[in-house]
Amino acid sequence: MRVQFDEMKNTIKKAFIRAGLSEQKAETCARIHTESSRDGVYSHGTNRVANFARHLNDKLIDPDAEPVLCGQMGVMENYDGRMGPGVLNALFCMERAMELASQQGMGIVALKNTTHWMRGGSYGHLAASKGYIGICWTNTETCMPAWGAVTGGVGNNPLIMAVPNGDAPVVLDMAMSQYSYGKLEVTRQAGEKLPFPGGFDKNGKLTDDPGPIEESRRLLPTGYWKGSGFAVLLDLVASILTGGLTTAGIDRKKAGNCGGCSQIFIAFDPEKLGSGGMMASAVEETIDQIHNSEPDREGGQVFYPGERTALTRKENIEKGIPVNDEVWKTICTLAGI
Repeated sequence: MRVQFDEMKNTIKKAFIRAGLSEQKAETCARIHTESSRDGVYSHGTNRVANFARHLNDKLIDPDAEPVLCGQMGVMENYDGRMGPGVLNALFCMERAMELASQQGMGIVALKNTTHWMRGGSYGHLAASKGYIGICWTNTETCMPAWGAVTGGVGNNPLIMAVPNGDAPVVLDMAMSQYSYGKLEVTRQAGEKLPFPGGFDKNGKLTDDPGPIEESRRLLPTGYWKGSGFAVLLDLVASILTGGLTTAGIDRKKAGNCGGCSQIFIAFDPEKLGSGGMMASAVEETIDQIHNSEPDREGGQVFYPGERTALTRKENIEKGIPVNDEVWKTICTLAGI
């Protein structure tokens, strides 16, 4: 089924208010969830509503917490998220990173003790929409094996990079696993297979069937050993710069999905750094070169990172946002409808 943006946002907002958020906080969180689904990231939009509401009800998230400044040095600030809503903490930190960048060319905000930020790309899009280059990442609880292991040992630690380009910015939003668990869930719900193998089944065989991967919890790291190593370094750097938990520490805390995680937000102001004048031409020639590449199949099209998001957004604004029937029924129940 498809639901119009305002109806979806207002229904999710009601669910979040009933779960304990103030009206203002519920409005912001509902908007981010709805925007994620509008842009085609259903796994971290509507599909995460019930989980977020449950964590609020179980007191794993403090609905009243606000980030507190712990330290400041030059272009960098450190905050304690105090287990507040991850979306609100992340929005605050990216906004603050942009403020620092507007003053000094770049800004870095390190955040510890926060909760799941939902779609990480939201904060890259935020930076790009205001003319900043944005970079951010988070560590997570254990959710995939290190390369060469069978049991879990590292997080999939999503990394986001964004460069302004009007309404269709260049945005990379990637986990260190080939596919996130959210993508596996959405693909399984649709009765489909993954485009490429995404992990191992319980017998150690690579598969494109999402169900057996969810069962074995053996996600395939992006780039095999490279993605595994990248995940480890993102985890360590985030933990060290924030003074917060590593993936191992998050596992010990056992505070829900990503509860107590560490995150980094970086913003660059191209105008302040003197590169604003050439940014548009650099983006244009890069996109042109990608578009002029020969596709790997007849009638195919080559996209730059983030381009299909802009196309999906346009379609879902016009037609309504797709949502799984059972997921929407659950959201309406949580909203008291």
